[in-house]
Amino acid sequence: MELDTVGSLGEFGIISRITKGLPAAPAVSVGPGDDAAVFLVNGSSVTSVDVLVEGVHFRRDWVPAEMLGRRAVAVAAADIEAMGAHQAAVLVGLTVPTDIPLAWIDDLAKGIRLECEAAGAVLVGGDLTRGRDVVISVTVMGETRGTVPVLRSGAQPGDVVAFRGRLGWSAGGLAVLSRGFRSPRALVEAYQLPQVPYGAGAEACLAGATAMIDVSDGLIADLGHIADSSQVCIDLDSARFDVPVPLHAVAAATGTDPLRFILTGGEDHALVATFPLGNVPPDWQVIGVVSDAEPVVLVDGQPYDQAQGWDHFRH
Repeated sequence: MELDTVGSLGEFGIISRITKGLPAAPAVSVGPGDDAAVFLVNGSSVTSVDVLVEGVHFRRDWVPAEMLGRRAVAVAAADIEAMGAHQAAVLVGLTVPTDIPLAWIDDLAKGIRLECEAAGAVLVGGDLTRGRDVVISVTVMGETRGTVPVLRSGAQPGDVVAFRGRLGWSAGGLAVLSRGFRSPRALVEAYQLPQVPYGAGAEACLAGATAMIDVSDGLIADLGHIADSSQVCIDLDSARFDVPVPLHAVAAATGTDPLRFILTGGEDHALVATFPLGNVPPDWQVIGVVSDAEPVVLVDGQPYDQAQGWDHFRH
């Protein structure tokens, strides 16, 4: 019988297929093949987990398997970046239907490996089970390498707000796909695979960032977490945002203000941080200021009067 689906190969055959030839890393002393992985920590250990559920976070006809594998690692790795830490090891929990083609699994595994490499981490193990839909849970373990993690609670009045990465691109891509189109291609690809600015979190930490977060649910929504945790007011200056040409095109086609994609669109996983004035690293774009006032995020001194971002249980 030809082995062309996960059901025909079986659990342990699939695991062997995914883990075969995985690279080693100095931080990992025991990788796949035992009851647990063992890795050595340089400084404090930082851990984050993200779960992607088919029909909620992605559709298989919208996101190819290789990009899905990369995306699953990227969204979890972005949280390590937001702490100012370095990615070290990755665990993947995978649920798949039995009729999934093995070629799809191969592409997914390739994407996972590629994004681990981009993040500077190694895949050290995980779990596999069957289910009705594809579900991917990724745990990323990182290390601080002697620095202090950057929390959401450290923003100070007088700080400036700056970001690194892309904003609004993924939301623009989702708007395109939701209407049955595949262009502008750059936005569709941004939705399929976020471009996490790897290394920028540690850079911000060394530059003295007082608070930091990755933009997963929307810029205003995520900065709201910093405002609440730090008990400060954050005021964004809309004139400081450069709206890329593809977003202008999608906004015109959908009758939407292009700035809305930037302010409320999630899943780009850019980093946004607060810095003492004069400490902003190169390539970070200043977009606002922090003041001693009621914890809220303002745009041009006023509350934003539209939905501010994504909330799984309010949509």
